[in-house]
Amino acid sequence: MRRELAARRVLLVALACAAPSPPAFAAGEPAAGPESRAPLLLGAQYTFIEQEQTELDSPYASRLSLRAGGDRQPTNTMAAYTGWAPLTWLQGYFDIEKFMGAGVSGTTGLAGLTNGDVIREGNAGLKKEFYVARLYARFMVPLGAASTHVARAQDQVPGTEALRRLEFKAGRMAVSDDFDRNRYAGSARSEFLNWTLWNNPAWDFAANTRGYTDGFVLGYLSPGWSLKYGIYRMPVVANGQTLETLNRARGENLELTLSPGSVPTVVRLLAYRNTGRMGIYSEALSIAAAAGTLPNIAADDRDGRHKTGVGLNVEQPLADAGDSGLFARLGWNDGRSEDFVFTEVDRVASFGGQLAGARWQRGDDRIGAAFSVEGLSAAHRAYLAAGGMGFLIGDGRLTYGSEEIAELYYRAQWTWQSPSGELRLGLTPDAQYVQNPAYNRDRGPVRFYALRLHLEY
Repeated sequence: MRRELAARRVLLVALACAAPSPPAFAAGEPAAGPESRAPLLLGAQYTFIEQEQTELDSPYASRLSLRAGGDRQPTNTMAAYTGWAPLTWLQGYFDIEKFMGAGVSGTTGLAGLTNGDVIREGNAGLKKEFYVARLYARFMVPLGAASTHVARAQDQVPGTEALRRLEFKAGRMAVSDDFDRNRYAGSARSEFLNWTLWNNPAWDFAANTRGYTDGFVLGYLSPGWSLKYGIYRMPVVANGQTLETLNRARGENLELTLSPGSVPTVVRLLAYRNTGRMGIYSEALSIAAAAGTLPNIAADDRDGRHKTGVGLNVEQPLADAGDSGLFARLGWNDGRSEDFVFTEVDRVASFGGQLAGARWQRGDDRIGAAFSVEGLSAAHRAYLAAGGMGFLIGDGRLTYGSEEIAELYYRAQWTWQSPSGELRLGLTPDAQYVQNPAYNRDRGPVRFYALRLHLEY
């Protein structure tokens, strides 16, 4: 731990020393830079979610299955976000976070888990204490005089930034901070709760059980298109908290974002490749058949194995200055190597939308509705049908069917202005319906009801 902290301090100092002088701007152009060079509290949040799972038909079950008798669990997360811009093109961010509570049915039994905030702690039995969520440096190189103002936000120092620029980030962060973002489906604290809707679940991105990792991001950003590459540390074991070194296990991501000014549509194309100590479903089945035992994906773990996948992410603003709009995601991975980090999905298609409350004189309110269908590769299905277990699903048997999820929410929000910023309070009733939980037509269907309270500064 001390070595990691020392390495991060060295990185921040090195970036500071390497920062170039800002370029000259054309006459009439605002000079890019932060509003303040002092450390800032950028925001804070508290989220409470109470969720209930109904009873379901369950002719058989395992330790990973949804509980047949139903369940009810609360979760709490709290976080504070700070930032500092000591130089014009150099920023540093430091966030702390705390998670308390547990997901229904022990946070297992579904590919599309129903409380997105649970990923912050996972199923690893970690201590309920504050931890460092993010600690990273952001270095920007402007490539032109045109600039835009950015307001204070979580992990955003207020000021003016070049519209066309190179960016480099290094440190501890969440991969989803930079990849697979979506205006209408990107936060379990204010939008959809289900994992398959606020992220592409076929994208097995690098993270520890709390959802964070160490890595580097290099990007070219412009008004019409952007290209980003990120490389991050993978966990040592599936769904693990300890991260491996980059030379042994890493997640690489490449994303092209297209946002032509002539239309409001935004399209993101994502490709990823993970390297690590993974098992292969077909090999685990062969080993089990020869030994006369149940298959165990960990029995075939080998260093240097890969998992690859692609994703498509679309957001389509329709009205209300873009606050009403549609979104869609498609995702695919090879389904050959074990799912390692996020969830157990090999194919996914999701579609939904958001309607702004301006139409009924509640400008900050939102209604969201979406549908998701997830599937598995043939080898992954055979592994579960033979009694194999993953890190989230495995009923001991399997009559395969696509897992189908529908979610509906209404977010009522109140906003108060203060000299130091906005204070927002959101109250969201949420309902979800899941057909074929964990891809098993013998079990379910099952319903989930939740109430979310979100306070944000």
